[in-house]
Amino acid sequence: MRPCARPCWHMRENGPVTSATRQPEIPTAAVPPRLIATDLDGTLLRDDKSVSPRTVAALAAAEDAGIEVFFVTGRPARWMDVVSDHVHGHGLAICGNGAAVVDLHGGPGAHRFVKVRELTRKNALDAVRLLRDAAPGTVYAVEQTYGFHQEPAYPKLHLELPDNLLPAEQLLATGGPGDDEPVLKILAYHPDLDPDAFLTLARLAVGEHATVTRSSPSALLELSGPGVSKASTLALCCAERGISPAEVVAFGDMPNDVEMLTWAGRSYAMGNAHPAVVAAASGRTDANNEDGVAVVIERLLAERV
Repeated sequence: MRPCARPCWHMRENGPVTSATRQPEIPTAAVPPRLIATDLDGTLLRDDKSVSPRTVAALAAAEDAGIEVFFVTGRPARWMDVVSDHVHGHGLAICGNGAAVVDLHGGPGAHRFVKVRELTRKNALDAVRLLRDAAPGTVYAVEQTYGFHQEPAYPKLHLELPDNLLPAEQLLATGGPGDDEPVLKILAYHPDLDPDAFLTLARLAVGEHATVTRSSPSALLELSGPGVSKASTLALCCAERGISPAEVVAFGDMPNDVEMLTWAGRSYAMGNAHPAVVAAASGRTDANNEDGVAVVIERLLAERV
């Protein structure tokens, strides 16, 4: 397996991280981009989960021009085969909404975790309890670096069978399933609540025990470690490379992209984006099915000529 060019580190506890808040305004149009950070589902990928030939060509052209491309997604590492043929240069992807940085050079099933920002079991248990009290009927699944577990009542939302079917409290208990693996995030589903209302309620209920966001059109929330987001992990990786926020161009479509779009010097909401994403981004582009990411990359490269 090819090693990561600039190795990141394993963080078993979430310590201080580089700021992922909006930086002082700089005329970013005059700053050549050094890194493109793009979400996958609803952004880079078309609705059929394919990467169009135009987008493949745009990504390759960006890398050839010396611009790094980071895939920044809520997907777990094991679902990254959809872009495994389009890995260039460093081969790194930010997965699980910032919970892991993964070297994809090994291909499907042979990826290597180079940074892990876990959700501690104590915080996970506290968040599960608080959200279950605030929204009775909530059911849970647990994402780990390699394992996936769920409660018996959790619906079939994913194209895989869980490793275990147990109440969340047992899944997260010391000595429980996968006790030797970090927890990357908790998935919380409610069958009746409005997705945005569920997100607001959960953030109030969970407080500082976890970072709560969502990327699904259904009432499915994603709970990560405190301070863990696409933005904060991207900020760490950019700091390692000496890349400033002004040199980053970001793309997204759902609430889990908001912090990243706010942090980046230039950011684009897809034509199919959630209203919160449109409000957070500095610009807009075409929808994912219309190659909106490629449209912007082509324009950025033309500006460099």
